Amino acid sequence: MPSAAVDVGVDVGGTFTDFVGFRGRDVVTAKLPSTPNPEQAVIVGMQDLGAAGMAHGTTVATNAILERRGARTAFVTTAGFEHLLLIGRQNRPSLYDLRVTRPPPAVPRERCFGLAERVDAHGRVLQAPTKRDIEELARKVRLSGAESVAVSLLFSFLHPTNERRVAKALAGLPISTSHEVLAEFREFERSSTTVLDAYVKPLV
Repeated sequence: MPSAAVDVGVDVGGTFTDFVGFRGRDVVTAKLPSTPNPEQAVIVGMQDLGAAGMAHGTTVATNAILERRGARTAFVTTAGFEHLLLIGRQNRPSLYDLRVTRPPPAVPRERCFGLAERVDAHGRVLQAPTKRDIEELARKVRLSGAESVAVSLLFSFLHPTNERRVAKALAGLPISTSHEVLAEFREFERSSTTVLDAYVKPLV
């Protein structure tokens, strides 16, 4: 086995995984196919170089978003806000253009689910979801064929209990909760970021 490459940088792309590192003063490189298993490419490349440590970067998630090849994702939000991803923000380059074209959201409307719950802007619980409501929600999400789930309830960054209860009911699926992904106000930004996290989570 070669002497350890002290530092190795790894870039996992959709097609190839590239390695560059230093063994003493010598630059060492390797290139392996990323498909079908990007994680296996990283392991094999690190072993081939005899690496002791690494810095890692990947475009797998970026490519999945750009090419719309992410996981079949479900979106769970407070009842009444199921259209949040579709409505988005009203900011656009031409404010009065009524024919503006928006890209479709990462989650279609039929996989957007509302939960009867409400937390106010001070973190006070106005309506706690019942156990039955959460169980029924989990049943619908599973029946939808979702491969991952994004949970973004109103003001959950102030009171995350309801998101945690939903995540627990959906154990076994990759879950992204907004209070962990982006714990701040602005519902659309928090929700869309959480959705993208869930969209790529099974791939990376």
